Amino acid sequence: MPGQVHKHHRIARVLADEIRAGVHTDGSRLPGEHALTERFGVSRTTLRQALQALGDEGLIATHAGIGSFVTFDGTPMDNRLGWTRSLAEQGTELTTETLRFEEVTDQELAARLALASPAFVALDRVRRLPGGSGVSLERSRVPATGDLAGLPARGLDGGSLSRALIAAGRVTDSGEGVVSVRGLTAAEGEVLHRSPGESFLRLDQVYRAADGSVVEQVTSLLDPAHFELHVRSGQGGRS
Repeated sequence: MPGQVHKHHRIARVLADEIRAGVHTDGSRLPGEHALTERFGVSRTTLRQALQALGDEGLIATHAGIGSFVTFDGTPMDNRLGWTRSLAEQGTELTTETLRFEEVTDQELAARLALASPAFVALDRVRRLPGGSGVSLERSRVPATGDLAGLPARGLDGGSLSRALIAAGRVTDSGEGVVSVRGLTAAEGEVLHRSPGESFLRLDQVYRAADGSVVEQVTSLLDPAHFELHVRSGQGGRS
């Protein structure tokens, strides 16, 4: 794993230097993934770690050809940064409260995701408006394997689960999700400081790596007065 991390940082530095030097001018696209993997002699996973590192620095933007994205009050949430940092960089006045960050065993979820181990890193967070009213409740489950085992004891760098996944070599290649509308349970209403039965968007998503393995499963309850899910199709790329 350390070799992979070293490689993706090296590639990110080379591309960052080229971008700053004007080799890749504003508005132009980087070469495709196949060309870049051939150039650097690395796997797609390592390359995507490097590209996500560039995105984390704000040097490139990723435009999905087919997919979906969430907005808060009309502004897209950047999944490359993680919602906490994305909201902060928007200047959005939301506070994030961590309800749970620990390793858990979930046989039912493991069976649903066809995983051999039922061990997960569980991260539950609620986001609140300045008055304390909750607008989202997110429950993330990450298979507790490899470098991610013991993550709660080590903590998150800057509070970012996305950064921890990238550092562990767990890079999302694809995702699938289901959106529904449902009323809050009494327990959810208590956590969110909202009325039980109040209608919230429920977004269930599974993110997978290029080899099809599960990177993360997320269930989000989102206040429809602030959040929208947008779906788009067509050609896309990185610029």
